[in-house]
Amino acid sequence: MTGSEDARTGDASDDAAILGRIDEERPSRHEHRVLSPTVAPEQQRPTSEELARSIAALAADKKAHDIVELDLRGVLGYTDYFIVCTGNTERQTKAIHDGILRGLKDECSLTPRRVEGLGQARWILMDYLDVVVHIFTPDTREYYRLEQLWGEAPIRELAEGE
Repeated sequence: MTGSEDARTGDASDDAAILGRIDEERPSRHEHRVLSPTVAPEQQRPTSEELARSIAALAADKKAHDIVELDLRGVLGYTDYFIVCTGNTERQTKAIHDGILRGLKDECSLTPRRVEGLGQARWILMDYLDVVVHIFTPDTREYYRLEQLWGEAPIRELAEGE
Protein backbone atom coordinates (compact mmCIF):
# COMPACT_ATOMS: atom_id res chain seq x y z
CA MET A 1 0.00 0.00 0.00
CA THR A 2 1.42 3.41 -0.98
CA GLY A 3 1.27 6.64 1.06
CA SER A 4 -1.44 8.07 -1.16
CA GLU A 5 -3.61 5.00 -0.62
CA ASP A 6 -3.19 5.38 3.18
CA ALA A 7 -4.41 8.98 3.03
CA ARG A 8 -7.47 7.99 1.05
CA THR A 9 -8.40 5.09 3.29
CA GLY A 10 -7.92 6.84 6.65
CA ASP A 11 -10.76 6.29 9.06
CA ALA A 12 -13.56 8.74 9.78
CA SER A 13 -12.25 9.68 13.24
CA ASP A 14 -9.03 11.02 11.68
CA ASP A 15 -11.06 13.11 9.22
CA ALA A 16 -13.22 14.48 12.03
CA ALA A 17 -10.15 15.43 14.04
CA ILE A 18 -8.60 17.22 11.06
CA LEU A 19 -11.85 19.04 10.27
CA GLY A 20 -12.27 19.97 13.92
CA ARG A 21 -8.85 21.63 13.95
CA ILE A 22 -9.64 23.51 10.76
CA ASP A 23 -12.94 24.75 12.23
CA GLU A 24 -11.14 25.89 15.40
CA GLU A 25 -8.70 27.96 13.34
CA ARG A 26 -11.37 29.51 11.12
CA PRO A 27 -13.26 32.39 12.77
CA SER A 28 -17.01 32.08 12.77
CA ARG A 29 -18.88 34.32 10.38
CA HIS A 30 -20.29 36.20 13.39
CA GLU A 31 -16.91 37.16 14.83
CA HIS A 32 -15.78 40.73 14.31
CA ARG A 33 -12.36 41.28 12.86
CA VAL A 34 -10.05 44.06 13.96
CA LEU A 35 -9.79 46.72 11.28
CA SER A 36 -6.43 47.48 9.79
CA PRO A 37 -4.71 50.65 11.04
CA THR A 38 -5.36 52.39 7.70
CA VAL A 39 -9.12 52.44 8.38
CA ALA A 40 -10.05 55.41 10.55
CA PRO A 41 -12.09 54.45 13.63
CA GLU A 42 -15.66 55.78 13.79
CA GLN A 43 -14.88 58.08 16.75
CA GLN A 44 -12.51 60.11 14.53
CA ARG A 45 -15.39 61.26 12.33
CA PRO A 46 -16.04 64.93 13.06
CA THR A 47 -19.26 65.97 14.77
CA SER A 48 -21.81 67.77 12.62
CA GLU A 49 -20.79 71.07 14.22
CA GLU A 50 -17.09 70.46 13.54
CA LEU A 51 -17.92 69.42 9.98
CA ALA A 52 -19.93 72.60 9.41
CA ARG A 53 -17.06 74.75 10.70
CA SER A 54 -14.53 72.90 8.54
CA ILE A 55 -16.68 73.37 5.45
CA ALA A 56 -17.10 77.08 6.17
CA ALA A 57 -13.33 77.47 6.60
CA LEU A 58 -12.62 75.59 3.35
CA ALA A 59 -15.15 77.77 1.50
CA ALA A 60 -13.52 80.91 2.92
CA ASP A 61 -10.13 79.64 1.71
CA LYS A 62 -11.56 79.77 -1.83
CA LYS A 63 -12.80 83.35 -1.31
CA ALA A 64 -16.47 82.48 -0.77
CA HIS A 65 -18.37 85.36 0.80
CA ASP A 66 -21.58 85.81 2.79
CA ILE A 67 -20.95 82.46 4.50
CA VAL A 68 -23.89 81.53 6.71
CA GLU A 69 -24.46 78.53 8.97
CA LEU A 70 -28.09 77.54 9.53
CA ASP A 71 -28.59 75.32 12.58
CA LEU A 72 -31.42 72.99 11.56
CA ARG A 73 -31.13 70.45 14.39
CA GLY A 74 -34.54 71.36 15.83
CA VAL A 75 -36.16 72.05 12.46
CA LEU A 76 -35.28 69.18 10.08
CA GLY A 77 -34.79 65.49 10.63
CA TYR A 78 -32.49 64.76 7.69
CA THR A 79 -29.60 67.15 8.37
CA ASP A 80 -28.14 69.24 11.19
CA TYR A 81 -26.70 72.21 9.31
CA PHE A 82 -26.86 74.09 6.04
CA ILE A 83 -23.78 76.03 5.03
CA VAL A 84 -24.75 78.70 2.49
CA CYS A 85 -22.12 80.73 0.67
CA THR A 86 -21.61 82.75 -2.49
CA GLY A 87 -19.03 82.77 -5.26
CA ASN A 88 -18.93 85.69 -7.66
CA THR A 89 -18.99 83.56 -10.83
CA GLU A 90 -19.76 80.01 -11.94
CA ARG A 91 -16.02 79.38 -12.14
CA GLN A 92 -15.58 80.47 -8.53
CA THR A 93 -18.50 78.33 -7.29
CA LYS A 94 -16.79 75.33 -8.89
CA ALA A 95 -13.51 76.30 -7.22
CA ILE A 96 -15.29 76.52 -3.85
CA HIS A 97 -16.84 73.10 -4.46
CA ASP A 98 -13.45 71.66 -5.42
CA GLY A 99 -11.80 73.16 -2.33
CA ILE A 100 -14.40 71.70 0.02
CA LEU A 101 -14.34 68.32 -1.72
CA ARG A 102 -10.55 68.05 -1.69
CA GLY A 103 -10.18 69.45 1.83
CA LEU A 104 -12.64 67.08 3.50
CA LYS A 105 -11.33 64.12 1.57
CA ASP A 106 -7.77 64.89 2.69
CA GLU A 107 -8.59 65.93 6.28
CA CYS A 108 -11.08 63.25 7.29
CA SER A 109 -11.64 60.94 4.31
CA LEU A 110 -15.18 62.26 3.75
CA THR A 111 -16.84 62.58 0.38
CA PRO A 112 -20.35 63.89 -0.21
CA ARG A 113 -23.22 61.46 -0.55
CA ARG A 114 -24.24 63.38 -3.67
CA VAL A 115 -23.48 66.58 -5.55
CA GLU A 116 -25.98 68.43 -7.70
CA GLY A 117 -25.75 71.49 -9.95
CA LEU A 118 -22.08 71.21 -10.81
CA GLY A 119 -22.77 71.42 -14.55
CA GLN A 120 -24.27 74.92 -14.55
CA ALA A 121 -22.61 75.91 -11.25
CA ARG A 122 -25.14 78.59 -10.31
CA TRP A 123 -26.29 76.53 -7.32
CA ILE A 124 -24.09 73.64 -6.26
CA LEU A 125 -25.42 71.37 -3.54
CA MET A 126 -23.08 69.04 -1.65
CA ASP A 127 -24.78 66.55 0.68
CA TYR A 128 -22.58 65.35 3.54
CA LEU A 129 -25.68 63.99 5.34
CA ASP A 130 -25.11 65.87 8.64
CA VAL A 131 -24.26 69.05 6.73
CA VAL A 132 -25.64 70.18 3.37
CA VAL A 133 -23.60 72.81 1.52
CA HIS A 134 -25.22 75.33 -0.85
CA ILE A 135 -22.84 77.31 -3.06
CA PHE A 136 -24.56 80.05 -5.05
CA THR A 137 -23.79 82.74 -7.56
CA PRO A 138 -25.11 86.12 -6.27
CA ASP A 139 -28.20 86.27 -8.52
CA THR A 140 -29.21 82.69 -7.76
CA ARG A 141 -28.79 83.17 -4.01
CA GLU A 142 -30.93 86.29 -4.13
CA TYR A 143 -33.61 84.46 -6.13
CA TYR A 144 -33.90 81.41 -3.81
CA ARG A 145 -33.21 83.16 -0.46
CA LEU A 146 -32.68 79.99 1.58
CA GLU A 147 -31.96 81.93 4.75
CA GLN A 148 -35.46 83.41 4.62
CA LEU A 149 -37.05 80.09 3.68
CA TRP A 150 -35.62 78.53 6.84
CA GLY A 151 -36.23 81.67 8.91
CA GLU A 152 -37.06 79.76 12.11
CA ALA A 153 -33.56 78.21 12.17
CA PRO A 154 -30.82 79.96 14.12
CA ILE A 155 -28.43 81.70 11.71
CA ARG A 156 -24.78 82.38 12.31
CA GLU A 157 -22.97 84.57 9.82
CA LEU A 158 -19.37 83.55 9.50
CA ALA A 159 -16.67 86.04 8.71
CA GLU A 160 -14.46 85.07 5.81
CA GLY A 161 -11.53 83.15 7.24
CA GLU A 162 -13.38 82.15 10.45
